[in-house]
Amino acid sequence: MEFSLNDDPMILVYVTCNSIEQAESIGEQIMQKKLCACVNIFKEMQPMFFWPPKTGKIDKSKEVVLILKSVKTKYSDIEKEVTKLHTYEVPCIFAIPVTFVADSYWEWLKGEME
Repeated sequence: MEFSLNDDPMILVYVTCNSIEQAESIGEQIMQKKLCACVNIFKEMQPMFFWPPKTGKIDKSKEVVLILKSVKTKYSDIEKEVTKLHTYEVPCIFAIPVTFVADSYWEWLKGEME
């Protein structure tokens, strides 16, 4: 399925976490609030980023990636919930638009968030 401007299109919300436990906890709470229908957790990622801000220092820690599958109109609520639950001072949270999705998966996804 391709989305038109009148639809509430699917998004993938990308969140980095400090542990699998944190990713699972955030994912479960977002799902229980019906803000997403499914999550994926990638166990280990090697990020590099400037931290603390404006110091020029490069942090090389380990992180976990949490991907929440949802719809555009739920992004604001997802961001608020993740920010509230997250331990990072500045959590990485952003949405990636989905252009195409299989009809059967799309129907299932929407149905689980009702």
